[in-house]
Amino acid sequence: MGREKRYSGQSRRAILSRTGIAAVAVAFAAGGLASGATAADKVTVASWGGSYQKAQSEALFKPAAKATGINVTEETYGGMSDVRLKVKAGAMTWDIVASGSGSASRAGAEGLLEPLDYDVIDVSTFYPTLKMKYCVGGDVFSTVYAWNTATYGDKGPQNWADFWDVEKFPGKRAYRGKVAGALEPALMADGVPPEKVYEVLSTEEGMERAINKIRELKPHIAVWWSSGAQHAQLMKDGEVDMTTGWNGRFDVAIDDGAKAAYSFNQALLDYDCFAIPKGAPNKDTAMKFLAEISKAEYQANLPNYITYGPTNKKAYEIGKIDDAVARKLPSHPDNASLQLPVDIDWYAKFEQKASAMYQDLVTE
Repeated sequence: MGREKRYSGQSRRAILSRTGIAAVAVAFAAGGLASGATAADKVTVASWGGSYQKAQSEALFKPAAKATGINVTEETYGGMSDVRLKVKAGAMTWDIVASGSGSASRAGAEGLLEPLDYDVIDVSTFYPTLKMKYCVGGDVFSTVYAWNTATYGDKGPQNWADFWDVEKFPGKRAYRGKVAGALEPALMADGVPPEKVYEVLSTEEGMERAINKIRELKPHIAVWWSSGAQHAQLMKDGEVDMTTGWNGRFDVAIDDGAKAAYSFNQALLDYDCFAIPKGAPNKDTAMKFLAEISKAEYQANLPNYITYGPTNKKAYEIGKIDDAVARKLPSHPDNASLQLPVDIDWYAKFEQKASAMYQDLVTE
């Protein structure tokens, strides 16, 4: 978030080629075709790879493909910037893309996405804030700060001010190379209360304040990460002492032996969603497939593969998610109450300007 949500125990995703190659066909004919599906029904889904996409595949794509008879091809891609290039070139090959909520909000405002048909996609049992005109929620995740327990033990940073405190917590940092989820922590580190963050960021002065705060930390940022697989691997390999990143990726790395921990305090509560790019070759089938994977029975599978919460609240009611697992999810009330919900309206209005300012900082 977007993501880089909500993957299950996979080693590092080779930093994704932005051309979105490496397609994996997932065709399911077993059990026959579901009512309304034909042998020609197919969709191509692009997501971010790594353990996140593996979790999506096992929890959502494969069982939904089997139930509907829709043939699914999975690809990896680099985000909405790739969608923008394909739409402008009139060469769209994807039918569904996974996206962070903020990026999807901006892309929808730019005319890069198809409006979703909520007469087809039933969101009546969704949390009301986890869907929008152009993107339907797929999982709830958090952008957190994680630390190397070999360096700090259990006494790592407990807020963003600690993340910035290089005297109290000396060591190498990693930080996201894109603006999504990057400016809010800087303002909280600079003393802005969470409830005022987006108010401050809605001015050019506020964006500059956040940029300047990151500039202070820049000499200690060893890596500007570009994917969830990358930031998880950085912690697993001990290449940095702290990094920002997505809670589910860190849980997978920890389960795989990484000496790492993280906190939900002052984290950014966000959601990933699924969108249909403008010019998708199989738009109608994509709409039907989104309707299928939005059902509670699939959403409830996801926490079995990665610690991201469902966007369909009914998923908590059907007996698939036990209490111990639920308490590790970002959307559990005990965890959600500690966090700042991401404001997708801010991203729709300001991400383009903020992104240009941020890239100037990263490359200066």
